[in-house]
Amino acid sequence: MRLFYGFVFFLGMMLSSCQGVPVTGRQQMMLISPQQEVQMGEDAYKEILKKATLSKDAAKAEMIRRVGQRIAAAANQPDYRWEFNLVEDKSPNAFALPGGKVAFHTGILPFTQDENGIAVVMGHEVAHALARHGAERMSNQMMTEMVSSGAAAVLGGGDVQKTNRFKKAFGLGSNLGIMLPFGRKHESEADKIGLHLMAKAGYDPRTAILFWQRMSEGGSGKPPEFLSTHPSDETRIRQIESWLPDVLPIYQQNKR
Repeated sequence: MRLFYGFVFFLGMMLSSCQGVPVTGRQQMMLISPQQEVQMGEDAYKEILKKATLSKDAAKAEMIRRVGQRIAAAANQPDYRWEFNLVEDKSPNAFALPGGKVAFHTGILPFTQDENGIAVVMGHEVAHALARHGAERMSNQMMTEMVSSGAAAVLGGGDVQKTNRFKKAFGLGSNLGIMLPFGRKHESEADKIGLHLMAKAGYDPRTAILFWQRMSEGGSGKPPEFLSTHPSDETRIRQIESWLPDVLPIYQQNKR
């Protein structure tokens, strides 16, 4: 009976915590409030900037901020306190934290090359924040841990060794079966939303293909896609090509 009531509570919590993602409309489960998420993002960003070295190249830093503000305007999320910084780091990377905190590594600039290329990455990162992917991943992890602990207690039957074995097996299964594909789904969704954002901001979405081609040519040692949280560059390019007919009219209306 206790297990039944636990299942009813679990199901009710899932049904009451669903919301839709902008642009794609995908339903997502949220166990973290927007206020909690934004505060965690701001706290983490402050800690990162304390240890980071901001770029002294004023022109490039200003370009990052300029593109960021245009993408943020397209995102139309007035509750976010947007911030864009260029960090001295040779790795080709960029990230966005909840609440609109974005950082670009200088190492990605050779791949972006110009403002359109920056807009590809900026749109992708802003899309992660807009779609609340961080909070969704945390919510999913919380739910996975609850299911794992509950199932282990039932199936373990009080046997500690059996319970621990189940937890270990479930952790591996959830990683390959849930968390990794979940990450790829977020990445592809951010690509799609990002194309809409850059098109709405007046940047040519067709340049996304050129950016990912440059990334593909410059990358090495990547794991197979099924063991990665990111789709392969080839998959990304193929998906972007399929989305272009939908976003090109938006670009034509907003290009400068």
